[in-house]
Amino acid sequence: MIASEIDPLRAVAREIWQASYSALISQAQIDYMLADRYALARIHAQLTDPGHIWRLAWWEDEMAGFAHARIEASACKLEKLYIQPNYQRRGVGAALLADIKIFARDHAATRLWLQVNRGNDKAIAAYQKYGFITREARVFDIGGGFVMDDYVMEAPL
Repeated sequence: MIASEIDPLRAVAREIWQASYSALISQAQIDYMLADRYALARIHAQLTDPGHIWRLAWWEDEMAGFAHARIEASACKLEKLYIQPNYQRRGVGAALLADIKIFARDHAATRLWLQVNRGNDKAIAAYQKYGFITREARVFDIGGGFVMDDYVMEAPL
C-alpha cells in the first residue's frame, strides 16, 4: 500500500464497518474504533514499520478489500481482514490471507492469530474454513468506555 491509497482505504473501511458491525456494536463504538484504527498518523507509521504489512485487493478499479497484520515475536497477529460485501465469496479474502501468511513465515512466525467479534458468525465461519480454531473468549477494554467481546482464534503456519 502507498500513502495515496490511505484515504480510499479509510472510506472503504467505513463502508465495510457500517455493513458488518451496525447490528453488533453501537454507532458510537464504530465511529470510535474507525477513528482510532484508521488514523492517518497510525497508518503512516505502520507503512514504514517492517513489522507491519498492509495489503489491498482491487477488483477492476474498485478496492474490494484489505488486510493488515503485525509481527509479535514468534506470532503474527491478523489485525484486519475486511472484504466489501459484494466481493465476498470470490476468493479475495483467501488471496489477502495468503499474502499475510507469506509475510508471517518470512518473519519466522509459527502461528497466525486474530480477534473476531463473538456475534460475527459470518467471519467466524470464514476463519474456520481457513483453518483457524477458537482458543478463548475474551472481553477487551479498548478505551472510550467501549469493549470488544471477541473470540481469539489461531492457525498454525
